[in-house]
Amino acid sequence: MNISINGPGVYFTIPILGGIRITQTAVALLAVTLLLILLAFLVTRKIEKRPSGLQVIVEKLVSMLYNLVESTMGKHNLHFAPYIGALFLSSLFGSLIGLTKIFTSTTGDLSVTMAWALVTTAMVWYSNIKNFGFKAWLKGFTEPIAVMTPMNIVSEIANPISMAFRHFGNVAGGSVLMSVIYAALAALSSVIFGWIPGIIGQIPFFQVGIPAILSIYFDLFSGFVQAFVFCLLTMIYVGAANPPAEELPVKKKKAKRKKNS
Repeated sequence: MNISINGPGVYFTIPILGGIRITQTAVALLAVTLLLILLAFLVTRKIEKRPSGLQVIVEKLVSMLYNLVESTMGKHNLHFAPYIGALFLSSLFGSLIGLTKIFTSTTGDLSVTMAWALVTTAMVWYSNIKNFGFKAWLKGFTEPIAVMTPMNIVSEIANPISMAFRHFGNVAGGSVLMSVIYAALAALSSVIFGWIPGIIGQIPFFQVGIPAILSIYFDLFSGFVQAFVFCLLTMIYVGAANPPAEELPVKKKKAKRKKNS
């Protein structure tokens, strides 16, 4: 039983800036982006005042998204809903696109999940500095006591790393496990039916049906759960950095009220 687990292959290299590699992940990301743009066009090209059919479903899903953002981040952070929705769909479709066997799962590449985690971290840092000031942001690393500063810095760095590795690890781990199961079922079929002469003995009977059932969990359910967890963590971190106006410092509070008026 030979199993080979490799990273995303490289299709070609653009000979500029030291060589830009176009990998399977880059092509899959492009495919996911084009697919989402196409779906957005199809569901919004005929918007009616009295919706029916697909429009009702889409509007219900959008309402669920905004309700989730409001309950997690607060009503004042509803402007983050489009970003959370785009992140969720990119993650979900990025995982599911691997089922086509034409493209690889984008979430099975650590560089993708790490990029999303770094964007979330950048949003958190920017929001903290904008809402509380640069000095207050730096001072936060020394709380509750100065001796905790190294631990707070490590914790701040660990957040995007843990987010990226959690998402990547579950998707990549599921792919590895499915490869092992496929190989094990093929070996089992060979042991039980290999004695039959002709083509019958070469058919991997146990690879029919069983992998499809397991794929429902590892590819569909797990992909949905990991996308939801990643977005939930993003909402929690970004929401904590953007509290309601009454919790902001006095100067920031007045500026925010003036902007909204």
